[in-house]
Amino acid sequence: MTTINDVAHAAGVSPATVSRVLNGGRVTAERAERVRRAAAELGFAPNRVARSLRMRRSSLVGLIIPDIGNPFFTALARGVEDAAQRTSFSVVLCNTDGNLDKERRYLDIAIAERMAGVIVAAASRSRTDVSALRSRGIPVVAVDRRPRGASVDAVLVDNEEGGAAATAHLLARGYRRVACITGPQGTSTAEERLAGYRRALQEFLDDGPGAPAGEADLLRDYIRHADFKVEGGHGAMADLLALPQRPDAVFAANNLMAVGVLQAVREAGLEPPEIGVLSFGEVPWAPLVQSGLTTVQVPSYDLGRTAAGLLLDRIAGTEQPLRTVVLRSSLQIGRTTAGPHSGVARRTSGKQQTASEDP
Repeated sequence: MTTINDVAHAAGVSPATVSRVLNGGRVTAERAERVRRAAAELGFAPNRVARSLRMRRSSLVGLIIPDIGNPFFTALARGVEDAAQRTSFSVVLCNTDGNLDKERRYLDIAIAERMAGVIVAAASRSRTDVSALRSRGIPVVAVDRRPRGASVDAVLVDNEEGGAAATAHLLARGYRRVACITGPQGTSTAEERLAGYRRALQEFLDDGPGAPAGEADLLRDYIRHADFKVEGGHGAMADLLALPQRPDAVFAANNLMAVGVLQAVREAGLEPPEIGVLSFGEVPWAPLVQSGLTTVQVPSYDLGRTAAGLLLDRIAGTEQPLRTVVLRSSLQIGRTTAGPHSGVARRTSGKQQTASEDP
């Protein structure tokens, strides 16, 4: 059986250097390449179970996210994996479906498997609890969502600013009855994006050209909480469209709900931008939407890559104060928010009818 000493002899380095390479320690690129080449030629595979017992941790990093079916989290996971691949750590993906019981089970598994660290997008701002990991010395990084009261590093998006920019854009385009479909109550991303919506709306009513009498009271009816899923966005939008005075625009606070919103709008025989539609988070097929979907774009890959970098630093023993990194979003403007009087192809009795543009 090939041993670490055999690899060291073949690579012309010490066994300690081989160990550092295998454990993600700092060595020169030239020495690391010699060690890897020697290990491959000799067919050497380290005993990870034995190593985890010696080190009292495995070479596994947990990534706990609420919805792997959401392209946002798919890209985030890719960022985590790409960063981890540069080291000796492997990523274990855990999908909670936003369910606290599933999340707790995965957190327990992380402890039982002696994972080296965990990156978590919390299912609940107030109820996700990572204290058991922290008490056992397992580093934790919160990504996208931070559990309230958790003393951990975090990588977040400027959710409130993004929500405010989205709402201000709709108002600037001439929409006045702007609705917001946000996520579950108690989820930090949902609360922050809703806060941005409310702030921009209040600033418009206070400082802008004003709104029709009673509009401020009416706008309170235009907020819906859904489940960050396609079905939730569809149901919330259908409910809004059934109001006596329906909204003329909607800010969907995540990408999957925006898909459901578009479905409901078209089922009602309408078409953006007659009703403005704006999504928080990029929809992969957004360029294929007629006229192009306006989105608040989020650097999801960079969120994952940055979170993995912070976690690997903690695993390596970094003693720096807790860090919070906030990444900026950006508004990508398409035709779905061109304005209620911009001219649009309407659906009537199965036929296309073009509305004339205001002079």
